[in-house]
Amino acid sequence: MIAYLKGTLEEKHPTSAIIDVAGVGYELLIPLSSFEKLPSTGSQCKLLVYDCVREDSHQLFGFFTNQELEMFSMLLSASGIGPKTALACLSGLSVRDIKTALVNGDVKRLNSISGVGKKLAERMIVELKDKISQSDALEAIAGPASNMDMRMRDAILALVALGYKQETARKMVLDLVAGKDHSTWTADEIVRKSLAT
Repeated sequence: MIAYLKGTLEEKHPTSAIIDVAGVGYELLIPLSSFEKLPSTGSQCKLLVYDCVREDSHQLFGFFTNQELEMFSMLLSASGIGPKTALACLSGLSVRDIKTALVNGDVKRLNSISGVGKKLAERMIVELKDKISQSDALEAIAGPASNMDMRMRDAILALVALGYKQETARKMVLDLVAGKDHSTWTADEIVRKSLAT
């Protein structure tokens, strides 16, 4: 099993890259998200690898980040999704956007990906929504995190751990901080104040 390849980037295209490792050129199929992060040809490069061996083919899929590789593996676990469709998903949407669409049940957003029809989008939501951790789900819903967002997220997770439903916990925290100067509050204070109101 190949975990990653590190060597000289010989060629790069929007859908593939060739890395020379000790005189052997490995072709990897890559999503657009990884292509955009690749260095210029001739530079040293490391790509994480998903090694896909089937009875009629042996393909290497390359990813620049762990998040892309993890999402690719998760997408493959849904019935009806093969490597090419999973790659198309990562080329069509960012990892965060895919998570957000799954968490929100956004069929239309997933349906916008080339090769993903309405039925497949619905199946993806049913099969993959529960595989997204609560912290990832909150992060996907909340958007890019600032320092305060992290404290709010931690407070929401603490409330969920206390038995509140995710949406209820989120509403409690957002209602509490609305219109208040909460820049110095810790996650613990947000939890205590949320429970007190």
